[in-house]
Amino acid sequence: MSASPPLPPKPIRQSQVTMTEMVLPQHTNALGSVFGGTIMSWVDIAAATCAMRHCARQVVTASVDALHFLAPVRLGWIVTLQSSVNYVGGTSCEIGVIVRSENAITGESFHTASAYLTFVALDSHNRPTAIPPLLIESDDERRRHAAAQIRRANRLKLKTEIQARLGQNS
Repeated sequence: MSASPPLPPKPIRQSQVTMTEMVLPQHTNALGSVFGGTIMSWVDIAAATCAMRHCARQVVTASVDALHFLAPVRLGWIVTLQSSVNYVGGTSCEIGVIVRSENAITGESFHTASAYLTFVALDSHNRPTAIPPLLIESDDERRRHAAAQIRRANRLKLKTEIQARLGQNS
């Protein structure tokens, strides 16, 4: 059986996603700001959409490396999520998501949250499968890719340390 040919690299811009939501009453808590879980759900959807575009496959969320809430979002505001592939491994990719909120009445806008998520691409038998490498085209993409490599190395180091301390092999 011969190996399949390597997949051609895909430019980051080809899979980027911009998603917009309006904050409705069902999205808010008793303080009139958005539930963190609602933002988390929107982040996961924006990131999964980006990963699916890049991989041209079904994907599953493997991990949320970081999710930092920086500013509250109020009822009636507009939330924009921008997601982009930062790094690609053999069967997984890191997606970065920036969340911005806007008070459309005053025009004020805020960097609300940032997140990094890892997705695994699945074949027709729901097993991890190869995905296209990245075609990096700009200095900003190179910077984000380099930072993602550091996060990946840290994730793997932490996993190894935990397994060693707990005496586990998986």
